[in-house]
Amino acid sequence: MIAKLNTGSYLGRCTTLGLLLMGWLITALWIEPVGAQEDVATTTTESISEPRPVLAPGGEDATLATEGTVVATASKSLLGVLQSGGPLMIPLAVCSVVLLVFVFERLISLRRSRVIPLPLVTRLLEQVRERQLDREQAIALCEENPYPVCEVLGEGLRKWGRSSVEVEQAILDSGERVSNELKRNLRVINGVATVTPLLGLLGTVLGMIHAFDAISTLTPDGDPKILIATGISQALLTTAAGLTVAIPALIAHMYFASCVDRRVVEIDAIGLQLVRLISAEGLAEPQAKAGKRAKKAA
Repeated sequence: MIAKLNTGSYLGRCTTLGLLLMGWLITALWIEPVGAQEDVATTTTESISEPRPVLAPGGEDATLATEGTVVATASKSLLGVLQSGGPLMIPLAVCSVVLLVFVFERLISLRRSRVIPLPLVTRLLEQVRERQLDREQAIALCEENPYPVCEVLGEGLRKWGRSSVEVEQAILDSGERVSNELKRNLRVINGVATVTPLLGLLGTVLGMIHAFDAISTLTPDGDPKILIATGISQALLTTAAGLTVAIPALIAHMYFASCVDRRVVEIDAIGLQLVRLISAEGLAEPQAKAGKRAKKAA
C-alpha cells in the first residue's frame, strides 16, 4: 500500500511567509521612511549680497532688497499618503489584502504536488496494471488521499470492468467537477482586478467634484491653487492605487488560469491511462494475448 504524502511542512512554510509579508506591509503603513518627517521641513537661507540696481518702468533707478530663499521639502509616510487619497482608499486597501490572501492560497493549492502527486499516481497505476490492487483496495486508496486527481481516479475505479465509454464518461464528469473546484477562488482574484480600477475612477470623479465645489465657495481672499491641487491630488492617488492593485490581480488571474488548464490536461491524460487498464476491453486484452501465446505454444 502507498503511504499518504505529507505536505504539512510546505503548507506551514507558506503560511509563515504569508504572515511575515502581511506584517511587513502593516509595518510599512505606520513607520515613516528613514530620514523623513511628516511635518514640512523648511530651510531658509539668506543671501548677503549687495543690493542690485534695476531699471524701473519709469526710467528711474531702483534697488532690489536682499531676498531670502526658502526651500521646502515635504515627505509623508505611506499611511499619510493613504489618508490623502480619501475614503475610497479604505476599500482599495481591503481589496489589496484580499488579493494577497487568495494569491497565497492559490500558490499553495495549485502546486503539482497538491493536485497531482506523481509518486502516488505512478505507483497506483503500476499496481493496477500488475493486478496487485483490486477494485475495493484501489478505491480505498484514493479515498485515503484526498487529492483532486485521486477524486477523478476514484470515480473511474468505481466503473471497474465496465466498457471504456462508461469509464471515460465517469472520469470526464468527475474531472469537470474538479476543474470547477480548482477555479473557485480565481473568481475572487478576477473580481478584484475588475472592481479596483472602477473604485479608482470613482475616487478620481469625487476628487474633481471636491476641487470644483471648493472653488465655487472660495472667498475673494482665498487661493484657488491650493484647493485645486488638493482635489487633483486625491483624484490621482485613488487612480494610482486602483491600478496598483488591479494590474497584479490581472496578472495573477491569468497565471493561475493557465495553471488550472495545465493541471486539467495532466489529469485527463492520467485518466486515459486508467481507462485502458480497468475497462472491459483493457481487462480482456491480456487474456486474449495469453490465449494467442498458448495456441502458438501448442
